[in-house]
Amino acid sequence: MAKKPAAGKDFNIMVVGQTGRLQYEALLFAASLRQMSPDFSGRLFVSVPQPGPNWLHDPSIRQSDVLEALTRLDAEILPFASETFGQMYPYGNKIEALRALPEGEPFVFFDTDTLVTGDLTTVPFDFDRPTASLRREGTWPTIELYGPGYTAIWKSLYDRFGLDFETSLDPAWPDEFWRRYLYFNAGFFFYKCPRVFGNRFLTYARSVQSNPPRELVCQSLDPWLDQVVLPLVIHGLGGGRDTLPDGLLDGDITCHYRMLPLLYARESDRVVEVLEEVTAPNKIKKVLKSYEPMLRMIYQKRGHKVRALFDRDNLPRKEQAIRNRIKSEGFWMR
Repeated sequence: MAKKPAAGKDFNIMVVGQTGRLQYEALLFAASLRQMSPDFSGRLFVSVPQPGPNWLHDPSIRQSDVLEALTRLDAEILPFASETFGQMYPYGNKIEALRALPEGEPFVFFDTDTLVTGDLTTVPFDFDRPTASLRREGTWPTIELYGPGYTAIWKSLYDRFGLDFETSLDPAWPDEFWRRYLYFNAGFFFYKCPRVFGNRFLTYARSVQSNPPRELVCQSLDPWLDQVVLPLVIHGLGGGRDTLPDGLLDGDITCHYRMLPLLYARESDRVVEVLEEVTAPNKIKKVLKSYEPMLRMIYQKRGHKVRALFDRDNLPRKEQAIRNRIKSEGFWMR
């Protein structure tokens, strides 16, 4: 059972922001954090990749109105260098950014496309036992007819890094069913030290990317590399599936919405209410309206047209089916 952190123990929060969509999502995240979790007393970092040889264009946040709005929300801009990934694998931002956070201070990472909908200070994080989001589908690996199965593929990765494969398995699920194997969405994760977590994350990711085990010969690592490696990091640091109570993150306290059309299509009325409440203040609205998907989805109410297409009690089982319906009606934006 997860234990509650010591009273008054602060932790830092990190999201990654850069030019384009992510800077506006970072602002939306910060606005929702401050409004819905006013007692949060840690530091909020918006980690920003800096220009360099691994980027074709400058990825940093340069819009003054976005930077000013983030500053008003007490978000700290934290530059970091993209020494390994960058343009070729932007999902690697979350890996490299960790090493710029204050060493030895507990942290929670959230994907930028997350809305805070409740009080984060009530979440009983056990920073000694990391975990990540279980709101996921069986997106990796893709099993080929004559190729290795789930067990062979995952075991090859645990063996690569000297980790105990058997203790990572969930015996509630049958052999060769994807839920038996430790697999997360990388939309959030936490630990007691970002440097320890980040260094291991980077080491494992580099190894798998540059020299994947032969059992992965039929498998794509783009965009899945971070989610392939994340279970290995968490298991190796003493974490697992069950270190947080159900229903808090990706539940009552946060919503990883991914894209605004998906939020309106499938999330609860409460999530929509929070979204529209935190984006209503003029100082926030003025900035977010300059990003067309937020202008149309939130402020011009296109999101409610998307919402009318779906029955939240009877949604398609696969996310792709939801996307396809929105696209067929001409309402998709990202």
